[in-house]
Amino acid sequence: MSETATKFDTAKLSDMEIPTLGGLRWAMIRTHFGVEAFGVNAWTADEPGKDVIGEHDELGDGDGEQHQELYVVLKGRATFTVDGEELEAEPGTLVFVRDPATKRKAVAVEPDTTVLAIGARPGEAFTPSKWERSAPAFGYFATEEYDKAYEVLATAHEEDPENAGVLYNLACAESRLGRTDDAFEHLEESFTQKRFKDAAKTDPDFDPIRDDPRFTQLVG
Repeated sequence: MSETATKFDTAKLSDMEIPTLGGLRWAMIRTHFGVEAFGVNAWTADEPGKDVIGEHDELGDGDGEQHQELYVVLKGRATFTVDGEELEAEPGTLVFVRDPATKRKAVAVEPDTTVLAIGARPGEAFTPSKWERSAPAFGYFATEEYDKAYEVLATAHEEDPENAGVLYNLACAESRLGRTDDAFEHLEESFTQKRFKDAAKTDPDFDPIRDDPRFTQLVG
């Protein structure tokens, strides 16, 4: 490797994108470059009406990210909703969410809308979010390689056995693979976060076990 190559690197978003579910593509920028100082990723929605940034806050699922986040619209147009207030964002628009507790989301208005997200916790050394370490499994769900998704999520679960997001996605993979008892166990454990119980009601990953009486008993 040349000395120049150790000082900087370049890439296109397409070099690092993986497909995820729901017509989204995720560019794993931080992982691709090995960025250690802050989190940075980009999301692209293929169609208008898709959530290019899903609704969330930065309080964390037990790991307390507490990140401030800056969003930059790179391509297309998006409608942001921040703390209940809507704003239209064209290319070059920056949206800074200072308070980690603030709910935020962005919906694509045009095809191939791309939003860059940059975040870190003020005053502390950056550590990657736990969801990011397990998120490559999403690409395997999109390609229906559920065995590979399971491997990623099982490892993440060993590292962080109480993380609700990992438990929920692990249950999704187990449902698809016919690991029914494990799926019910991990799905129930994920319900420490109420949003996962709501999501399970319509999540197609649970279609293989939806007719099991335990599903109705658990999910309602």
